Amino acid sequence: MQIKKFDSINVVPFIDIMLVLLVIVLTTATFVAKGVIPVDLPESKVAAKQDNKKNLTITIKQDGKILFDKTVVLMDDVKHKLCDYKDDTPIHINCDKNAKFDHFVILLDTLKQNNFKNLGIVTEKD
Repeated sequence: MQIKKFDSINVVPFIDIMLVLLVIVLTTATFVAKGVIPVDLPESKVAAKQDNKKNLTITIKQDGKILFDKTVVLMDDVKHKLCDYKDDTPIHINCDKNAKFDHFVILLDTLKQNNFKNLGIVTEKD
């Protein structure tokens, strides 16, 4: 039996695998780098910078889901979940500009009923 000599190595499969891995890494890196819930915020001309120290961020997504920081909360459980926070806790409200206004109004009513006064509405600066 004769042994065949290899003059070159076929690197095309290796390149294909590396390109697929590169696409996967780049795609995952964009999701990990943001670390926030994607919401299409409305614009404002006098928006202030958000202060992230010991506050509660409530997000209303376009489909009506409500998130306390990154935890999904049902609309019926919002009042119960607010009991975990003091009434002087700074609350930042992120509301998608395409979300129903009803969800925003119900949330504000619930916050006012529980005597939360330190509220802020997060927007993008125009």
